[in-house]
Amino acid sequence: MGGRSKGTALTAVWGRAQQQDFRSRVRGCLLGGAIGDALGAGVEFESLQAIQSAHGPDGVVDYVPAYGRRGAVTDDTQMTLFTVEGLIRAQVRRDTGAWHPPTDVHRAYRRWSATQSEWGPDERRKDAGWLAREEWLYARRAPGNACLSGLADDRMGTLEEPKNPGSKGCGTVMRSAPFGLLVGWEPQLVFQLAVECAAQTHGHPTGQLAAGAFAVIIHGLARGEALDGSVQHALALLGARPGHQETTDALQSALGAVRQGLPSPQRVEALGEGWTAEEALAIGVYCALVAEDVRHGLLLAVNHSGDSDSTGSVCGNLLGVQHGETALPPAWIAELEGRATILQLADDFAMEMTQAPALHGPAGASPAWLDRYPAA
Repeated sequence: MGGRSKGTALTAVWGRAQQQDFRSRVRGCLLGGAIGDALGAGVEFESLQAIQSAHGPDGVVDYVPAYGRRGAVTDDTQMTLFTVEGLIRAQVRRDTGAWHPPTDVHRAYRRWSATQSEWGPDERRKDAGWLAREEWLYARRAPGNACLSGLADDRMGTLEEPKNPGSKGCGTVMRSAPFGLLVGWEPQLVFQLAVECAAQTHGHPTGQLAAGAFAVIIHGLARGEALDGSVQHALALLGARPGHQETTDALQSALGAVRQGLPSPQRVEALGEGWTAEEALAIGVYCALVAEDVRHGLLLAVNHSGDSDSTGSVCGNLLGVQHGETALPPAWIAELEGRATILQLADDFAMEMTQAPALHGPAGASPAWLDRYPAA
């Protein structure tokens, strides 16, 4: 992958083929996560028995109606998109001399929080950027309590003073794939950024470290590494952190389950239900590891008793970044809510990461770009 440097920015020149490969992986990551989210949205709170009795012995095999339509996404995809937007704006703000990505991501999450309480976009806020002006995002899709309460005021949770000190819900993991798309960063910096941003809503070490591990696994895949090797890399980084045992054990259980025989809903359920961060990570990783193809992996990830949309989202992020957008089932892409927005954001992220100097920098700036991603 072009542009790997020891610093925190892409410095090398990207070749055209590298740019196209990276853009395909970013699109795959975001679309794949949204598809998994939408597949699980209609059965999120149902038991496996209830899913099978309603949809047949194979459970869900396609989108089922949720929130009034097929292909609807939840807060998992909403927050992931605002993570991407926050990271783009962090890069843009570097030109001003301000460089603190957790602050920019926090501001983005606060913009997401506003979508959960306001009727629609406030056109008077010129610094809100384009994503906060997308009306379809102003929908409440069972957002997590810790995410809502952690972002209810201006104070940013930090590792020293996190929000919701006891919480380790999966709300940290399901939004953290974009950190792994910072392919020019070193893995330990990706890990650290995801952990710091998780502390903005969840204070339990497991909630934070599972987010960091997920980001590092995505990072390895985005660089073209194998999934198993990326998980091992995450385990190595985890081992140096206090409070890592639950997350380490969950990932080890996912690796162990691969060797136990044919994949099944029962094997998925042995890893937990996915409501907590480490369980959602373990289920998503397991389903991605044993997936025969994207369709098989995603259906395995949502047909269980538990947080089906979050486990589907995590698995979709992993399979999408690993194989690129063309591996995703076309019919599911066609019916996906917000597809145009997701694609636009994915392409903007890829362009910012590979061609930033042409968009903003000493040689000049694109007014349209700075309107979309204000440096303010």
